[in-house]
Amino acid sequence: MSKDKVHIFDTTLRDGEQVPGCKLDTKQKLVIAERLDELGVDIIEAGFPISSPGDFKSVQEIAEVVKHSTVCGLTRSVKKDIEVAAEALKNAKRPRIHTGIGTSESHIKYKFRSTQDKILERAVEAVAYAKKYVEDIEFYAEDAGRTDNEFLARVCEAVIKAGATVLNIPDTTGYCLPEEYGAKMKYLKENVTGIDKAVLSCHCHNDLGLATANSIAGVINGARQIECTINGIGERAGNTSLEEVVMILRQHPYLNLDTDINSKLLYSTSQMVSHKMGMPVQPNKAIVGSNAFAHSSGIHQDGVIKKRETYEIIDPEDVGVDESSIVLTARSGRAALAYRAKKVGYELTKLQLDRVYDEFLRFADRKKEIKDEDIHKIVETTDINIESLA
Repeated sequence: MSKDKVHIFDTTLRDGEQVPGCKLDTKQKLVIAERLDELGVDIIEAGFPISSPGDFKSVQEIAEVVKHSTVCGLTRSVKKDIEVAAEALKNAKRPRIHTGIGTSESHIKYKFRSTQDKILERAVEAVAYAKKYVEDIEFYAEDAGRTDNEFLARVCEAVIKAGATVLNIPDTTGYCLPEEYGAKMKYLKENVTGIDKAVLSCHCHNDLGLATANSIAGVINGARQIECTINGIGERAGNTSLEEVVMILRQHPYLNLDTDINSKLLYSTSQMVSHKMGMPVQPNKAIVGSNAFAHSSGIHQDGVIKKRETYEIIDPEDVGVDESSIVLTARSGRAALAYRAKKVGYELTKLQLDRVYDEFLRFADRKKEIKDEDIHKIVETTDINIESLA
């Protein structure tokens, strides 16, 4: 059975850059944009053009250099925003304007001091106006996660009629549970007239640690675009992690969903973004963290050495990591020590290993981690015939 494609909309350069202290200059943005293009990202949200002259310039230059991806500019439902975005995107091979407005009761009542009817009117006007400049229009219903489904469906239906090609359904505050978010997508698929003319998109925040789970629930229930960032960076607790959703879809083939991402570039892309934004990747980060393929428990090490799939559901090479890491600590067993010793030139017999292992444990109790140079010291200080070692 052929798989449905899930489009990857990367917002590292827009939502991701909103992290305090992670501001990028135009040159840095161009380097990251070109890598995202190479990675196979379908849409690059390059920035919010009206927000500053620097952001306008970045979107403009990214639009000129990106060869394959659609380049997108964010706007509010304001004519001037849309005009400025259209100008910044005019040289893009595949331009998209991303416009929208808050639709939840909280946003309508307190942020806009407005009514549902007036918000609906502004949404339609913004989409229709953007349509004068580009064909590809994405509409975001900010705080859709807390928006009444019936009203959200009314908004979606109206903006499709006005020309929207993509409907962004953001869980702006990261509040939804996966079942709720998936049900919201399902409701829209079943209750919006003309829904077949637009792509439903997931834009989930990680305030409760559910961004990735919610995005997967969204595509299972009919969405075909996921908005995400490298390393999951973004406002507050961050956004959906690109590398996580890509590998989840790839590791669960029965979902019949996949992306065009070249997964072998994931680790190096993660490192690039981390370096340029000055935002370290937590060691236990799924897929790209330094511990993602590291094993220090003796039981796990023995299993991985015998057959990698025992404890690893992803081949490290599939995401651009050279190999699994067997980390020697006081919790490591003989199998791990023999494996690492062989890596540095020692082919130990069982009797030799038993004696070296006793010395290893004494070392390991004093140090957090045993390095290659420590293995040489351990072997040399053990009373065995080193000449017999390979």
